[in-house]
Amino acid sequence: MGKISPVSIKYVIHAKFELSGIAEKPDIIGAVFGQTEGLLGSNLELRELQKMGRIGRIDVITENKDGKTNGEIILPSSMGKTETAIIGASLETIERVGPCEAKIKVGKIDDVRVAKRDFVRDRAQELLKTLVADMPDSQEFTNMLNDNIRSGEIAEFGSEKIAAGPEIETSKEIIIVEGRADVLTLLRYGIKNAIALQGTKVPQTIVDLIKEKEEITLFVDGDRGGELIIKKVAELTNVNFVAFAPDGKEVEELTGKEILKALRSKITWDEAKIKVKAETKVIERPTEVRERPSSYSRSDSDRRPQRSFDRRDSRPSRGFSRDRDSRSFERPRYEYTNPAISEIAAKLSADEAVILDKSLNVLGKVPKDDLADTLENLDGVFAVALGSESDNEIKKIAYEKRIKVISKQTKVETESAKVKA
Repeated sequence: MGKISPVSIKYVIHAKFELSGIAEKPDIIGAVFGQTEGLLGSNLELRELQKMGRIGRIDVITENKDGKTNGEIILPSSMGKTETAIIGASLETIERVGPCEAKIKVGKIDDVRVAKRDFVRDRAQELLKTLVADMPDSQEFTNMLNDNIRSGEIAEFGSEKIAAGPEIETSKEIIIVEGRADVLTLLRYGIKNAIALQGTKVPQTIVDLIKEKEEITLFVDGDRGGELIIKKVAELTNVNFVAFAPDGKEVEELTGKEILKALRSKITWDEAKIKVKAETKVIERPTEVRERPSSYSRSDSDRRPQRSFDRRDSRPSRGFSRDRDSRSFERPRYEYTNPAISEIAAKLSADEAVILDKSLNVLGKVPKDDLADTLENLDGVFAVALGSESDNEIKKIAYEKRIKVISKQTKVETESAKVKA
């Protein structure tokens, strides 16, 4: 018998049969060819169709039970659906197989291409998911290329290997910023003469560099941290100008227009020191006045022993007490936002936390329950992204270590967030 290539099979006929006696496979196949011969004309003669490869090898599955043979005839076809249906119907005309009476019924005709289409659909979905997952967003791709280019331009200046722009040595004017991420942001907008403090301590390399340059601008964040940087620099050296980021923003978050506007609005060094001192007094005075009424309204018998918060203030005690259940840290005086950290927080589950450094590199992902202990023992933490609200213990540690905390729900929290003990 001829064979048909599995590739060209379109349909498969499944015909059930019942015989009144016992018969073998050759008997059944012979009956199929013999009793359909001449029934449908020369164009649909099974022997000729098989020689031409229009139908495949006929397979028979048999089962002998109680002196009878039952089973199934399987006939593959590469013809059209009409011709295949005719061939299937012709099988039901077989009445005898050898000496046995036969009853044949076509149960179904399978379209092999349907199964192939189902496979193609399912497999295509899997491939598409993989493709979409691996394909970066166009904006993400652009940012990645820009970051790679900018990272390649960053130089390591001095023996302390401080992050700086490529023109830090040749330029007569320099801009001092807080961290490496700030230098990257300025590079993004073409400012190549920036150098990073890389912490609150002013490196000796920068102190020496200031002496060599004609104009030095200190560019600080628009928050309490920026004021602290000015105070630290003032203890060691002087600069010419100070530029401030908008309130509640950091230099690394600014757009090109905001950076240029801030640099154009820079003030002299003396004006900056006066401004920082004035703002410190304005901030501290209402805090004391606000706490006194509640403290003095308590009778002597209700007062508890005074507690000293040496982490917050080294000034002498003013002689008023504070109820233990109401002690708290100051409410934030500004809002801290960072779209990159907020995006990380949005992808976290409620019990996850991601720890980041100043350059927004991931230091690690930890369970939220272990976050407080981790922050206590880890240095160099700049921010924490949370998948849920931060608890009081996390807020307290963030306050003490000046760590930014951004959660999925609250969006903005700072190191001076209020904490109920």
